[in-house]
Amino acid sequence: MVDPQLLARAGAALRDARRILVITGAGLSADSGLPTYRGLGGLYNGTTSEGLPIEKALSGPMLERDPVLCWKYLAQLGEACLGAQPNAAHHAIAQLQKAKPECWVLTQNIDGYHRQAGSPDERLIEIHGELAPLFCRACGAVRDDLREILGQPLPPRCNVCNGVMRPSVVLFEEMLPERAIEALYRQMAIGFEVVLVIGTTASFPYINAPIAETRAAGGFAIEINPLRSGLSASMDVFFESRALEVMPKLLSHIFFD
Repeated sequence: MVDPQLLARAGAALRDARRILVITGAGLSADSGLPTYRGLGGLYNGTTSEGLPIEKALSGPMLERDPVLCWKYLAQLGEACLGAQPNAAHHAIAQLQKAKPECWVLTQNIDGYHRQAGSPDERLIEIHGELAPLFCRACGAVRDDLREILGQPLPPRCNVCNGVMRPSVVLFEEMLPERAIEALYRQMAIGFEVVLVIGTTASFPYINAPIAETRAAGGFAIEINPLRSGLSASMDVFFESRALEVMPKLLSHIFFD
């Protein structure tokens, strides 16, 4: 059961705030049935069948050196994403953004569910990119038929020049997308009154930084996670629950109290 006092406190903070940042990780999409990267229900634990750490198999250098092997695991991610869909928490976040014109989403997820649920492109920062569409590394041609592509021999080839296609995701040992980083730091320079962290341990510096800066400026911090993280003790409100259980109830406290 979700603590009604915590719901009321978090709901009041979100209701009164103008500038809100929602940070999401794999735990949010786990409620859609999508495996998390590691941990409980993790898609990858340990090494691949080739005896490699998954960080090596899903790396930029591996895509260059052995695209068949890299695409073997990219295809697993793609099939998992196509096999699920946005859940009530994704839709609740989109509703919050609709009601709050300065509410932004910063996501580590590559499944595209925020966009599918209705989060506006102009306030969505996909810091690790998205699995679709694919683009050709040779000529830049684009293909957006991911489901069809995954049913064909891998790696997928460009219809124009027969080059190897790749998704717009950040693989291991690759740089973050410049536009996403610039968008994040522009918004951080303005500042946020509330940060809502969902389904992530926030282990990356670029995920932890907006949390730390909001807290340092006197902002309010909320976390929703089924397990305690390294951030939990410093949060103003911590829900030890799944996002699917909390977000719709939290939304009702924001708009219907």
